Amino acid sequence: MENLGRLLLMLGFGLVILGGLVMVLGRFLPNLPTIRMQAGSMTCLFPIGLSILLSVVGTIILNVILRIWR
Repeated sequence: MENLGRLLLMLGFGLVILGGLVMVLGRFLPNLPTIRMQAGSMTCLFPIGLSILLSVVGTIILNVILRIWR
């Protein structure tokens, strides 16, 4: 049970850091590539640049956490 609590704390801490990075990067990188699809009055936006950036940052953070954990 102790390990589960530690895991939840680490995941929560990682999410807080990731959220802060998204907020900061949103101010400095507002023009990331976005795919826009329109059909009549409906518009769908897919922020592909932000998705890739979050994936890279999340991978780095998880690797650091897992190295510290061992």
